[in-house]
Amino acid sequence: MTTAENHLISLLPRRDRLSLLRVSETVALELGAVLYDPGQSTRHVYFPVDGFISLLTAIDGAPSLEVGMVGREGMLGVQLGLGVSAIPLHALVQGPGTAHRIKADSFRRELASSKLLQDQLNRYLYVLMAQLATSAACTRFHSVGPRLARWLLMSQDRAHADSFHLTHEFLAYMLGVRRVGITRAASDLQERGLVRYHRGQITVLDRAGLEAAACSCYAADREAYGRILG
Repeated sequence: MTTAENHLISLLPRRDRLSLLRVSETVALELGAVLYDPGQSTRHVYFPVDGFISLLTAIDGAPSLEVGMVGREGMLGVQLGLGVSAIPLHALVQGPGTAHRIKADSFRRELASSKLLQDQLNRYLYVLMAQLATSAACTRFHSVGPRLARWLLMSQDRAHADSFHLTHEFLAYMLGVRRVGITRAASDLQERGLVRYHRGQITVLDRAGLEAAACSCYAADREAYGRILG
């Protein structure tokens, strides 16, 4: 059985990979934990192994809309690769799991000693910027149903499971819409046999059908990641 690993770390040559892992510690990602608050200085970076993290933008001082998501495919704290310590977004654990956590100073030293790690970070930063731009356009131009389907697919990709716990209230918060809109959209997906929703537990029943129901932003995100990072 292949051991689960963060994709960015697994892409590194063995020497660089082992050097990075030596300065890391494995920590639990607890559901609902706030890892970052905007304006604070970056103390740690995180490479999720399983579990995933929502990136939230703040309006009038309160986090109110998800603009990105980080799972095994990426990392939290990429701003250090630009030489910036200030945190730009809220980071909230949305799916519990584990991550490699590295102190900021240790990570800076690894970056300075590994051009390959820096190159990998630059590529990931491009992908993340594309995801943020896609998310902004998606929120503006696409209706709740296709956006919800996209969001469920992104969550499933990072949870590596067909079932995960999500309340309508939480979904409304993530997508920046009223709860009644989420209830209608989720009911429609359930009536079409694409998902099953019961007491906050969502199970994806028809992956292909859910992809067909999602807006084009989901495919665009996957294409960008595959093209840049493989």
